[in-house]
Amino acid sequence: MTPAPFSSILIANRGEIACRIMRSAHEMGLRTIAVYSDADADAPHVKMADAACRLGPAPAAQSYLDATRIIDAARNSGAEAIHPGYGFLSENAAFAEACGEAGIIFIGPAPDAIALMGDKAKAKRRMIDAGVACVPGYHGADQSDDALINAASEVGFPLMVKAASGGGGRGMRLVESECDLADALKAARSEAENAFGSGELILERAIISPRHVEIQIFADRHGNVVHLGERDCSVQRRHQKVLEEAPCPVMTPALRKKIGAAAVKAAHDINYLGAGTVEFLLDSEDAFYFLEMNTRLQVEHPVTEMVTGRDLVALQIRVAQGEALGFSQDDVELTGHAIEARLYAEDVSQGFLPAAGPVDLWRPAIAPGIRIDAGITTGGDISSYYDPMIAKIIAHGSSRNEARRKLIEVLKRTTLFGVATNKNFLIDALERPAFAKGEATTAFIEEAFSSEDLAAPKLDAEDAACAVVLLYEAAHARMLAQTVCVSPALANWTSATKIITPYSFVDGDQTLNLTVTPVGPKQYHVEHEGRTIAVEAVKIERYEAVFSIEGARHMISFNLPDDAAHARIQISIDGRDFDLQNLNAIIATTTDSAGAGAVTAPMHGMLVDVCVAPGQKVARGTRLAVLEAMKMQHELYAEIDGVVADIHFSAGVQIPVNALIMEISAAE
Repeated sequence: MTPAPFSSILIANRGEIACRIMRSAHEMGLRTIAVYSDADADAPHVKMADAACRLGPAPAAQSYLDATRIIDAARNSGAEAIHPGYGFLSENAAFAEACGEAGIIFIGPAPDAIALMGDKAKAKRRMIDAGVACVPGYHGADQSDDALINAASEVGFPLMVKAASGGGGRGMRLVESECDLADALKAARSEAENAFGSGELILERAIISPRHVEIQIFADRHGNVVHLGERDCSVQRRHQKVLEEAPCPVMTPALRKKIGAAAVKAAHDINYLGAGTVEFLLDSEDAFYFLEMNTRLQVEHPVTEMVTGRDLVALQIRVAQGEALGFSQDDVELTGHAIEARLYAEDVSQGFLPAAGPVDLWRPAIAPGIRIDAGITTGGDISSYYDPMIAKIIAHGSSRNEARRKLIEVLKRTTLFGVATNKNFLIDALERPAFAKGEATTAFIEEAFSSEDLAAPKLDAEDAACAVVLLYEAAHARMLAQTVCVSPALANWTSATKIITPYSFVDGDQTLNLTVTPVGPKQYHVEHEGRTIAVEAVKIERYEAVFSIEGARHMISFNLPDDAAHARIQISIDGRDFDLQNLNAIIATTTDSAGAGAVTAPMHGMLVDVCVAPGQKVARGTRLAVLEAMKMQHELYAEIDGVVADIHFSAGVQIPVNALIMEISAAE
């Protein structure tokens, strides 16, 4: 039965994909409804929607994964259709079926197709029956350790242990030899049960250093199935994609026709509807093997949109409304090359460990041929409850190398301060010779990067010199604004001895002590360990600057979170990000400032000592507490005479910057 056209869509997702779906829906004149957890009440996708419904607390199980709450939200808001995005419930057959039972159109394939392809074991058996080449392996119903161990001897080593349900690298282990198999089965089964609610496993022969190539397919209710070319998603860490591109660097027209036909056959065989992705492993001999099918829109769909000129979300919506695709396979043309970089909130130096924290400043760069899909704003927060991917940056060029160069430059000029990201790693990966030559396989990160390569960038003297001059300029501008009848032309002029200002930064296990001396308008000498670095502030704007360091120009992004104290600066130089605190300014601020009775932490640190008690009388200058940060102890002193009213932290706890430690009531 052909569905009736609808005019409203509830997006059962969050972040950048929710915003991206809304953009296409609004262009089509459709009303959009957002859903949100308590953690996302002020998120961009909520503000972008025409209406929004609260789901529940922050944990996904009580919000974005709660099918009943989402369907209730659709009913209550008058939504006629639900778009699941990707992740969460997008590949949940029971959810798709529940939408149908509620009279709501699910923008995706039928529940039986989702269920079939969501079970890797059943999917492999079905594809083998359909004549689609699969990696040799075991997909049997007997899940006992004995059955899996016996099957492994036939599959051969090395092999992959995989969760039959789900994806994203969870429940997956590479096993090199039989002696490691039992432990791998135990670990993979436990991880799969926790992630997907099913501990069923499959075994596959490991294809060493293949390419991960996927085909974007589309099918309508009128029997039409086409593919929109391929994407190469080989650059991965922990089996999760990092860089994706279209077309594949080694693809030939003949191979594309062959692998595309296999993907279309797979979709035809299961009576597929809508957008889907058939994933393959491609070896060095151009042999390809079915890996899995994702029954949803992919994270990396923008690269396909950029080389085909087709809006895949709009196409999903039209197909869900019963329309025909409106084009044939012969109409699909690939123009130019597109590469996508996934910007993750993660600490690369700690094994790509997910990170959370505030978004102090988000300024994506804008340039021709660049698209940025994001779901964050300055002043927001990166939650620890959800996936750490926070934005996608996509570049399109007439050639692969042009797209690669564009992406490198836009990454260098894109700013995200407040939380650790993989931006510098992305730039490094794009610049590596193997990637530049189109030779990257799934082993790229493991082979091309050492632990030293993945370490956090080190602050060098030139980087520190940039920070010093920016802090000096900011402090000077603030003082100038507070003066009366002082000409800016007198900036940095003195009739006495040279103005020498000390700065001290800690970066990891190193401390950099520097001094800055103005030598002319916007010109400085920064001294570090006997070396003089000549710095010219060519241009300084609110968040960007151009500096000449020893005659070489550098683009700099920066943020001053504490404009009053000028103790902290967040700075990005050629894509390397640092969050620095000037220890000299911190000490001066905590010991010499006067005024309020609120005693706050000037930095993140451990409160090692509280020197007073509630009700105690104190005089200005009384030592109140000791904060340990950056391997140094900083004493906090009373700024006024008064009585200690409240103490909010006890010794031995970690406290964040600006946290209210205690309050002092002024003496009468």
